Amino acid sequence: MATTRTAHTVWEGELLKGSGTVTFDSSGIGSQPVSWPSRAEQANGKTSPEELIAAAHSSCFSMALSHGLTGAGNPPTRLETKADVTFQPGEGITGIHLTVRGEVPGLDEAAFVEAAEGAKKNCPVSQALTGTTITLTAELA
Repeated sequence: MATTRTAHTVWEGELLKGSGTVTFDSSGIGSQPVSWPSRAEQANGKTSPEELIAAAHSSCFSMALSHGLTGAGNPPTRLETKADVTFQPGEGITGIHLTVRGEVPGLDEAAFVEAAEGAKKNCPVSQALTGTTITLTAELA
């Protein structure tokens, strides 16, 4: 069964001086302010499209890796994934780096890295972002 998740943004003003609010409609978890300076300079308590992509990518990757490890007979105890999404004004998103540290009983480092590479390639968010260079660092705790 397919699912659709929804968020919306209300933006007021021009790009450089304006600002907006992104609202998470499906989950109802609230709204977050967004602005050009929070995207291209310092966050200053506001989010950005890149931070939202990082949240989506780190959670999707973690789910895909957990699923792959479990399917191979090595369910993880813990996975901690960070996604760094780099934005260059004038160029756009120039890359995403995933860093995962896992606790997986009975699995060696090489097998963990191999499973992480598979999750990077196959998680739905990675697939949606195929136009972006995605790199990975994976290690066992």
